[in-house]
Amino acid sequence: MLEILLLFTAVAAGFLGALLGLGGGIIIVPVLTLFYHVNIRYAIAASLISIVATSSGAAASYLKDSLTNLRLAVFLEIGTVAGAIVGFLISSYIQTKFLFFLFGFFLLFSALMMLRRREEYLGAKNHPWAESLKLDGAYPESNERWVEYKVQQVPLGLFAMFGAGVLSALLGIGSGIFKVLAMDEAMKLPIKVSSATSNFMIGVTAAASAGAYLLRGDIQPQIAAPVAVGIILGSFLGAKAMVRMPAKRIRQIFVVVLVVVSLQMIVKGLS
Repeated sequence: MLEILLLFTAVAAGFLGALLGLGGGIIIVPVLTLFYHVNIRYAIAASLISIVATSSGAAASYLKDSLTNLRLAVFLEIGTVAGAIVGFLISSYIQTKFLFFLFGFFLLFSALMMLRRREEYLGAKNHPWAESLKLDGAYPESNERWVEYKVQQVPLGLFAMFGAGVLSALLGIGSGIFKVLAMDEAMKLPIKVSSATSNFMIGVTAAASAGAYLLRGDIQPQIAAPVAVGIILGSFLGAKAMVRMPAKRIRQIFVVVLVVVSLQMIVKGLS
């Protein structure tokens, strides 16, 4: 009975996550811990498994559309995978209540970022590292015109990816919002490219973290299996519905939900 409830809950989480570009992990972990009273470490491990699955499907689509900067993604994964390993190693020494605090504040940050107006600031020239490693590229616009872009502040972007990797391992999220923010603000990538590249990266980051949690025995099949299947199905439905639904109104409603859930996570940490 619990598995069926988890399946339907995960479908709803995947649907909302795809609709808002956040992924289901940021929703399913608070739901599992607050409503199903699942140990937060088991919830984080189950979330990481689902992220690997959903990211793989979306990443293939973005690669086919030539939106993902594969060379840049592979380079930045040095930072995220290193961060994921560090995050896993320190997770054993972090008290459960601190994880609730951290997740609560991350949700608040995500809510603020969802209200932020995203604008394009394309870089005029490459950072020396980007020039040497040929990290710049081009992507197709709707009118079949190819837009070329440069990559700036590569060391800052790499450092930001390390932090995103630590958060991914600690909280069971893809940290996509941090990856996109780093590529938008620091590296001056086009929004379409940063979103597609981030989607490719979160699966690799989550896989590194999930493997470590598996070795520690934190992945519970009766939790992870229905959550992964549900989020995959929900993400597919959400991607289809996103075309028809008014994204601005959904985003406003969801910001309120994020704030409420974040406060609940912080209160649970206090208790």
